[in-house]
Amino acid sequence: MTQELAMDVLIRQRLRGLRLSRGWSLENLAARCGLSASTLSRLETGHRRIALDQLVPIARALDTTLDALVEAAGDGDVVIRPEAGHGPGLTTWILSDEGALNGKVVAKMRITAERPAELGVHPGKDWFTVLSGTARLQLGERTLLVHAGEVAEFSTMVPHSIGAQGGPVEILSILNHDGGLAHLHGPGPARHARGPAESA
Repeated sequence: MTQELAMDVLIRQRLRGLRLSRGWSLENLAARCGLSASTLSRLETGHRRIALDQLVPIARALDTTLDALVEAAGDGDVVIRPEAGHGPGLTTWILSDEGALNGKVVAKMRITAERPAELGVHPGKDWFTVLSGTARLQLGERTLLVHAGEVAEFSTMVPHSIGAQGGPVEILSILNHDGGLAHLHGPGPARHARGPAESA
């Protein structure tokens, strides 16, 4: 299969997949993009040549972009090989490409008793699940223990820190844009572009 033909097949699969994921019939999509249901059917099945002037209104109707529809499906971004970033009592592995997941970052963190218990504040919410050990979550005046298999989600406008209780703890965390900046890009000697922050 030539590269051009493979891209053609991929675009058709994307059109059909996006339409079906919204629970739309061909008639539903046709009403939203100004093309006939029969034209859309022929585009999806390969019985009609794909034209850019048809893809633009279809992309708009499907709430996506032309770039997203025609983007090549490379393998380069499939497997991420994270490198460990180190700080006092904290090792961090970034598990997602920065800028992916609508600006969210997924990070695995290993926390030990040596981590400074500094309270931090930033806009948004933090979410983490404990993979092993027990996390000590300080939220203002409250201290909560989060055990393996449990999940914590909290407003990060409350002063907070995450530490280890009774031994090392490993967590998987999802950080929004502000949380990523605070945890991964903030000032301080232990922070760097793809490494840890000193405070949660």
